[in-house]
Amino acid sequence: MEKRYFSIAEVQQHTTIDSCWIVHDRRVYDVSTFIQRHPGGEQMIVQRAGRDVSRDMAGPPHRHSSNAQRWLQQYYIGELRQDGDQEEEEEFAQKKQAVRERSTANRESNSVMDARCKSVDPDHDLVDWNKPLLWQVGHLREKYDEWVHQPVDRPIRLFYSDFVEACSKTAWYMVPLVWTPIVIFFSWYSYTELAQGNTRLFASITTEYFIPVHKYCFPFLFLLGMFLWSLVEYLIHRYLFHMKPPASNYYLITLHFMLHGQHHKSPFDGSRLVFPPVPASLVVVLFFAAFHLLAPGAVGMSIFVGGLCGYVVYDMIHYYLHYGSPKKGSYLYGLKAYHVKHHFEHQRLGFGITSRFWDYPFHTVIPEETFEKNH
Repeated sequence: MEKRYFSIAEVQQHTTIDSCWIVHDRRVYDVSTFIQRHPGGEQMIVQRAGRDVSRDMAGPPHRHSSNAQRWLQQYYIGELRQDGDQEEEEEFAQKKQAVRERSTANRESNSVMDARCKSVDPDHDLVDWNKPLLWQVGHLREKYDEWVHQPVDRPIRLFYSDFVEACSKTAWYMVPLVWTPIVIFFSWYSYTELAQGNTRLFASITTEYFIPVHKYCFPFLFLLGMFLWSLVEYLIHRYLFHMKPPASNYYLITLHFMLHGQHHKSPFDGSRLVFPPVPASLVVVLFFAAFHLLAPGAVGMSIFVGGLCGYVVYDMIHYYLHYGSPKKGSYLYGLKAYHVKHHFEHQRLGFGITSRFWDYPFHTVIPEETFEKNH
């Protein structure tokens, strides 16, 4: 890759949200597309635009992780000009047209990946980014765990089939659009069933004594469902999404990448931040059947619909933690910084998404001192 050189005066001309350049170790980066995603908020970058951030990234108080340092390299655009760089800059200018033509040809011939993709070094990566990744990752074997936790800023294609690929992706608004009407309908159904006054619960499995369940119990059953979902959310994230597949098992590695590994590899792929409705519907049906067996009738339905609402809230919060800009000091601001730490430094800790509650009893909370100093 030919080097391009910039004077400090040129760098200082790019100090806005729309065009934001920074310098780190005499290398120039255009971080305009990253500003909104920064866990510390937009202003923390904008205030440092046009200048060297080496000391800020090294800390204290905010020492950035090795993954954060690596992530920065994706926005590299050139070097800060030094003595003797003029000749190299002129050489770059002569080659600029040829490079542009070659890049254009590559984009035209590459119909698989998004033209906006950025990569650190695709020629030396362990996979071929011009092909679907799902069938490649299993061959990484013992290298998979380290590779999948080195995030990149580019979209991922999983399948060869355009139809299957489309089913594996979705826009964030499809989640509330599909599931909110279902939550409303089943909430109404459960409430009206309880309102009839015919719902009873056994007080003891050894007697025939029943406890009536009134319609006023619905809000509490609904909230119980949301609370139970928060536990399910934690357990799925920790034990399924973050299972460590054996290096020798191609199929488990492939399954892990499909379920969650692809999200850690490309945490800002907006089309894969929420669960697509098609596969989600299969999981919802399984949970519905389980609740119907364990707690039939309006009581079980009330708890189930609360859990379904909890899922919708979870997916929306997860999307916001990646793309939102919460106000500094707010609850969501803390969650965003906490979740970014999970992605970039503590992949084996911090499994709570909507809250850190379950991280405490399961002893997986990110240490507070590390969290404050390193994010």
